[in-house]
Amino acid sequence: MNRCVIVGGADINNYEYIRNGLFEDDFIVFCDSGLKHLENLQVQPSLIVGDFDSHENPNLAVETIVLPCEKDDTDTVFAVKEAIKRGFDDFLLIGVIGARLDHTLGNVSILLYLDSLGKKGCIIDDYSKMEIVSDKPVSISDRYSFFSLLNINGCAKGITITGAKYPLIDGEITCEYQYGVSNEVLPGATASVSVSEGRLLLIKDR
Repeated sequence: MNRCVIVGGADINNYEYIRNGLFEDDFIVFCDSGLKHLENLQVQPSLIVGDFDSHENPNLAVETIVLPCEKDDTDTVFAVKEAIKRGFDDFLLIGVIGARLDHTLGNVSILLYLDSLGKKGCIIDDYSKMEIVSDKPVSISDRYSFFSLLNINGCAKGITITGAKYPLIDGEITCEYQYGVSNEVLPGATASVSVSEGRLLLIKDR
């Protein structure tokens, strides 16, 4: 299956950067107010979902799922679940990090949800790329200025960081003490992060 791109309604300022991360064969789902990005992203939607409480239904010749306003899942979560039903294993979320912290944290938790299902997921915003580190090591090139490791799910143990200014061997990061903020990849190197128990949110800053 091709990659599924979920477009939310949070602000996007650097459309060129976001567009450079899209592929021609992406299956692109616009969620309600994410439709405000349609023109600037210069892509055609594959699917539109939403309760249309924050953006009017454009009534395009595109498959559209109209949701009730009162529901457990946000439009974005529904879109992810719908794409999973359709067989997608690789997800990119854009327009999901913004001024509303509640929506931002809820959208970041989608990465945990995807990881728990063995799916690949990442979030890109104007400044960074986010993904989950769990059962497989993750590499970080020196094209990123800084990277941070945050525990947002219990306790992470057996953390190893190599190729970075602040290396770590068999470390532990709890939700109460987030000391993995603002590390740096060594010049010309590729950093590697792994964890033997638990999961971490990796944020790579451009």
